Amino acid sequence: MDRSFRNVLFGIVCVLTFSTRFYKINEPDHVCWDETHFGKMGSWYINRTFFFDVHPPLGKMLIGLSGYLTGYDGTFPFDKPGDKYENTSYVGMRIFCASLGASIIPMTFLTVDQMTNSPVAALFSSLLILFDVGLITLTQYILLDPILLCFMVGSILGAIKVSYCSSKEFSRGWWAWLVFTGTMLACCISVKFVGLFVVILVGLITIADLWNCLGDLSRPVADTVRNFFARALCLIILPICLYTTFFYIHLKVLNRSGSGDGFYSSAFQSQLVGNSLYNASMPYQVAYGAIVTLKNHRTGGGYLHSHFHLYPEGIGARQQQITTYTHKDDNNKWIIKKFNTEEVKGVEIVKSGDLVRLEHIATRRNIHSHKEQGPITKKHYQVTGYGENGLGDANDVWRVVVQDGKDGSEVTAVRSKLKFVHYLQSCVLTTTGKQLPKWAYEQQEVTCNPNLRDSNSLWNVEENIFEKLPNVNFEVYAPSFLERFIESHAVMLQGNAGLKPKEGEITSRPWQWPINYRGQFFSGSQYRIYLLGNPVIWWSNLIFIILFLMIFTLNAIKLQRGYIKSFTEPHKMKLKACAWLFIGWLLHYVPFWAMGRVLYFHHYFPALLFSSMITGIIIDYLLDEIPMLFGEQSSKTMYHVIFGSILSIIVYSFYLFAPLAYGMSGPSSNEHNSTMYGLKWLDTWEF
Repeated sequence: MDRSFRNVLFGIVCVLTFSTRFYKINEPDHVCWDETHFGKMGSWYINRTFFFDVHPPLGKMLIGLSGYLTGYDGTFPFDKPGDKYENTSYVGMRIFCASLGASIIPMTFLTVDQMTNSPVAALFSSLLILFDVGLITLTQYILLDPILLCFMVGSILGAIKVSYCSSKEFSRGWWAWLVFTGTMLACCISVKFVGLFVVILVGLITIADLWNCLGDLSRPVADTVRNFFARALCLIILPICLYTTFFYIHLKVLNRSGSGDGFYSSAFQSQLVGNSLYNASMPYQVAYGAIVTLKNHRTGGGYLHSHFHLYPEGIGARQQQITTYTHKDDNNKWIIKKFNTEEVKGVEIVKSGDLVRLEHIATRRNIHSHKEQGPITKKHYQVTGYGENGLGDANDVWRVVVQDGKDGSEVTAVRSKLKFVHYLQSCVLTTTGKQLPKWAYEQQEVTCNPNLRDSNSLWNVEENIFEKLPNVNFEVYAPSFLERFIESHAVMLQGNAGLKPKEGEITSRPWQWPINYRGQFFSGSQYRIYLLGNPVIWWSNLIFIILFLMIFTLNAIKLQRGYIKSFTEPHKMKLKACAWLFIGWLLHYVPFWAMGRVLYFHHYFPALLFSSMITGIIIDYLLDEIPMLFGEQSSKTMYHVIFGSILSIIVYSFYLFAPLAYGMSGPSSNEHNSTMYGLKWLDTWEF
C-alpha cells in the first residue's frame, strides 16, 4: 500500500489518541489512587527532601520536574485519595503523564507496521490499545505506569527499527535508532525494575540479529564484529551510563533529610542536610554511660527500639516489647552500662569481649532474653525489656563482640560492627526483618538467635552522646557516590521483595489478570473511576493468542511435511512478528507467577500491549485468508464486511465501557436505574 494511505491511517490514529487521552484530564479534581504516593514524591523532589521508595528514581523525578515547570510549588500534602486539589496546579503533571501514555499508540502503529509491512495490522493493533478503557484510566493520572509504558514501547520500536534495517546499517539513521533504543532501555529500567523484562526482549532480538548476520555467507565476519561492538556500545554501555547518571542526579537533588532516612546506613544519612548526623560531631569512642542508638547493619535495617507496651497473652513472657523501627525516635535511645555495677570511675571505653547491660532510656528496662520462643520466629528466643529502674537479673547481661576485631579492641561509633551475645543463653541479638502484627505497630521482630553466625545480627552505634569525650566531625564517615549507589539498590531490592498489602487493600494474582477478573477503584466518591480493561478486547486477546499458537503450529507442521514449500513473504513477516510479540508477552507476564511480593491488577498492562499487537496482526492475517474461502467475486465484499464488523465491535465496546475511565455518577451498576446496569458481566466487577 502506498505511503499516503499509511500516513492517513497514522493521522487518524493520532487524532483519536489525542481526543481520548486528554478528554476530562482535569477530572476528578481530587487525589486518585496512587497519586497520593507519586504526587507526594514529586513534591519531595521539588523540595529536595530525601525519601525511600522501592522503584528507581527517573519516573518520580520527571513527575516533579513537570510539576515544577507547570507552576506546582510542591506544598500540596497528597495525604490520601479523595483530597481536593483546590487551588493546586496539578493538571500539568497529569498532562505530562497522559502525554507519555498517549505516545504508546502511535509508537505501536509504527512498530507493527515495520514488523509486518501492513498498515491494516498496524491500525488494528493501535486501535485495540487506543480503545482499551483500562489503559486510558492508567495513563491519565500522576502515576509511574504511563511513563514506564512509554519507555517500554519506545525500546521495542527502536529495536525493531534497527533489526529490520529501516535505515542502512551504520548510516546516521541506523545509529540514531540504536542510540534511541539504548536511551529508552535506560529510561525504562530507571522507572521500575520490571523494565528489565524489555531489556531481555531487546537482548534476544539483538542476539538473533547477530546470529543471522554471522550466518549470511555473502557478508564478511567483520560485519558481525562491527555490529556486535556497535550494539554493545549503544545497548549496554550507554544505558548503564545513563542509569548511573539518573541516580547521581537523584542523590544530588534529594540532599535534605526526610522520612526515608532510617532505611539507610548511618554514613549515608550523614550526607543529608537536617539529619541529626549531618555535620554532626560526637565522640569517636563509645564509653560506659554513653547514650547511644543502635542501627541494625542489614540492608534497610532499623533502630533497636522499645516502648511502654507488653507482648500480648500467648506470645512468650508478658514483658516489654523490643523491636526495630526504621524512623528516628526517642524510644531508640539506650544507655550502655557495666553488667555488675552502676558506678563508672572516670572515662572507661567499651571494648570487645566486655559484659554489658543495655538500659532503655524512656522505660528504664534492660534488654533481656530467655528460653521463650520468639513472637514469629519460633526457633529463636524472645527478647524483651525487663526490670525496674535499670535493675533486672542475669538474663540482662550481653557480651559485646566487635566483628573482625580482637578481644580488648575499642568500640567506636558508626564504624564498629557489633554483635551482642547473650551471656547465659549463648544466642545473638538479631532482627529477622519480619513484620510484627498490629499489637507491635507493625514494627520488625527482634529475637535472640542460637546461631551465632546470623548475618542480621550486626549492629553499629549511630548516635553517641557522652560529654566527657572530645567530639569528632561526622564528615570522616562520608561514603562515596558509588557506595551510596550500591546501598540505594540494596535497600530498594529488599523493600520490593518485602512489600505487603495494606489493610483493606485489593490485591490480585496473575491468573486473574488476562481474564479481567477484578478491577481497582481509582476514585470511590460520588465521581467514580474504576480501572478495568475493555472486556471485549481483553477476552479477544486471549482467544487470538491461542489462535496464533494454532496457526503457527499448523504452518510449521505443513512446512515440515512438505505440504507447502515456503511461506509467502507477508505471512512469514506476520508470523515472525507474532512470535517475537508472544515472547514479549511471556516475559512481561510469566515472571509474576514466581514473585512472592504483593501484586496488583495494573502489573498486567505491559503484557497487555503485546497481546493486543498479536491480536491486531492475527486479525489482518485472517482478513487475508477468510475472504478467499468465498471465491474471487465475493472475497472483497467479505473482506470489507469482516473489517467493518470488527471495527464496529471495538468502537461500540469502548462506547459502552468508557464511563469507567471518564467517570460514573449516580447509582451503582447493581441498581436497575443505573446507566451501567447490565454491564456488570462478572460478579467480581465492583463498579
